[in-house]
Amino acid sequence: MTDDRTDTTDTTTTTDRTDRTNAIDRTERTERTDRAAGAKDPKRLRSAAILAVGALALFGLAPAVLSDFRLSLLAKYLCFAIVAVGICLAWGRGGLLTLGQGVFFGLGGYAMAMHLKLADAGPGELPDFMQLYGQVDQLPWWWRPFENPVVALALTVLLPMAVATLLGVLIFRRRVRGAYFAILSQALAVAMVILLVGQQGTTGGTNGLTDIQGFFGYDLDDPVNQRMVYFVIAAVLLILMLLVRQLIHSRYGELLVAVRDSEERVRFLGYDPANVKLFAYVVAAGAAGLAGALFVPAVGIISPALIGIVPSIEFVIGAALGGRASLVGAVLGAIAVAWAKTALSEEFPAAWTYAQGLLFVLVVGFLPGGLASLAGVLKRRSAVPATPEVTS
Repeated sequence: MTDDRTDTTDTTTTTDRTDRTNAIDRTERTERTDRAAGAKDPKRLRSAAILAVGALALFGLAPAVLSDFRLSLLAKYLCFAIVAVGICLAWGRGGLLTLGQGVFFGLGGYAMAMHLKLADAGPGELPDFMQLYGQVDQLPWWWRPFENPVVALALTVLLPMAVATLLGVLIFRRRVRGAYFAILSQALAVAMVILLVGQQGTTGGTNGLTDIQGFFGYDLDDPVNQRMVYFVIAAVLLILMLLVRQLIHSRYGELLVAVRDSEERVRFLGYDPANVKLFAYVVAAGAAGLAGALFVPAVGIISPALIGIVPSIEFVIGAALGGRASLVGAVLGAIAVAWAKTALSEEFPAAWTYAQGLLFVLVVGFLPGGLASLAGVLKRRSAVPATPEVTS
């Protein structure tokens, strides 16, 4: 009888202990969840504040302060910033040093320019450069899809993404990475330029596609329409930043960082690192193609000089300077480098290229996180306690 009471008491005590343990575990999980939610809320508020400030600056301040000429220059710089958003995802989060973004920028730009040239020429007519060179008597078959505005708009993004998918499958399936990936990207840019230059009668050769007059029925010589193009580019930049930010902070973004840091461990866990990297590479290519398509109405030209190795490196330099791991930093860095090229290359045409290369080396060597990480570096250094002096 005593044993039964003892067993009952032990069982009751064990049950009570289990209940208390479960209650404590639930409390700790709730506290951790609350802390995580509290940590996310300031980040969301900060991101929303940054987005609001950016929208105010782009849609309110810049049009009110800048002249039409300066606003058109800013529109061009924002196109480069769109490329930097894709670089932030592929390089900043995925560790993919994309030195061939000029190729995808050019594919999107030529797709848009081909449609606009056909629209300027009119139904059944050849673009002016084809008539000028006299090498083409009828429209090439691969130009015909660009007569349709919907198809042309879709191809400005889908064509770069398709090329990136084909190239990415060949590269990532063979586990090519690091410097070899960067070299292959540059080789693609060189091949693209050679192809465009060699087809003068159908691509405009070294001159490219120039003297674009209209944009889906709007006259680009009208300052009002130029401002409309600027607003479209600014809106696309903000929307793309928001979408890529959501992608970065999603589960895929965490997986992309894991692949960057330890590819073999991710493969051991059952994921295919090639697919993870391929998706980031394709998204970055689509962003570059979209930027190239918007660049054409903003500037009125697309040529091989804008899509070779040098422009591709300049895209990367801008993202590295501002901070390749920070969306805002990458965007501001791209705008700053583009502005410096316009302002300083006129005063120092021979020295600007060397200064640009030196700037890239200094940032990568001494501040890998770019200027966006400068505040954090200074804060960490100031938080390190001073070493006490040893007195005898």
